[in-house]
Amino acid sequence: MEYTLKDYKSSTKPSWCPGCGDFAVLAALLTTMTDLQLDPDDTAIVSGIGCSSRFPFFTSTYGFHSIHGRALPVAIGLSAARPDINVITLGGDGDGFSIGGNHFIHASRKNPDITYIVMDNEIYALTKGQNSPTSHDNVITKVNPYQAVEERVNPIMMALSFETSFVARGFSGDIAQLKSIIRQAMDHKGFSFVHVLSPCVQYNDKITFDSIKEHIKPIADDHDVTDRMAGMKLVFEPGYYYTGVIYKQERPTLQEKLDEVQSKAHPGHPEGQQVEELIQQFM
Repeated sequence: MEYTLKDYKSSTKPSWCPGCGDFAVLAALLTTMTDLQLDPDDTAIVSGIGCSSRFPFFTSTYGFHSIHGRALPVAIGLSAARPDINVITLGGDGDGFSIGGNHFIHASRKNPDITYIVMDNEIYALTKGQNSPTSHDNVITKVNPYQAVEERVNPIMMALSFETSFVARGFSGDIAQLKSIIRQAMDHKGFSFVHVLSPCVQYNDKITFDSIKEHIKPIADDHDVTDRMAGMKLVFEPGYYYTGVIYKQERPTLQEKLDEVQSKAHPGHPEGQQVEELIQQFM
């Protein structure tokens, strides 16, 4: 059976504001799933809370709309229990880098075979416009009427410092490149992080499609994606948003390590221990 784009769409129409960048991310993901011919019955989309986290409602795959900041642990548990299915995780900057920031660290450590797409609009849009962890200090909101009092986080630098095994950045204003990035992320074996610049047209007038385009710079073809320090240099270069694959590392996935542990725990394995021996350690 050959799947078409409509096989991945649900009957629920996206409820984002007209012009929201998340429409392009949805289109890029659905097209990529079609290109890969993923079986909708063997695919699960997990999200947290926020505008971008409504994704499970707009697709015909299995979906799990989790609680705020907890999309990654749900996705990791699902992937560990069902390593045979495709697990895609989606969220926003508030959900992923504030209350969910700690899970980002440990997902990078575990290296589960899941794709994590974060749509960053630098604002809490679902709750009508409060500063998020990625908001610039010139964004004045209801909770910061004079100035922002917290330093903004850098999601790409976070991912590189955690040694996330696949790190990339895309822009919802360039759907062709975004499709290519998502395809590479889903092809990667391990934890793939895709940071998407996705402007909010309703509650953040500082970060717009035009203002982002002025600072977009595609990563050069000769960039060494295996060099983490080279990736960090791109992030630290002032005035630019580099887009493309920034870093990629092949290393054992969480499932491969779990399989190894399970093999060693078998009574017939040379390194295996009998239940009685384990109990004696606690006597």
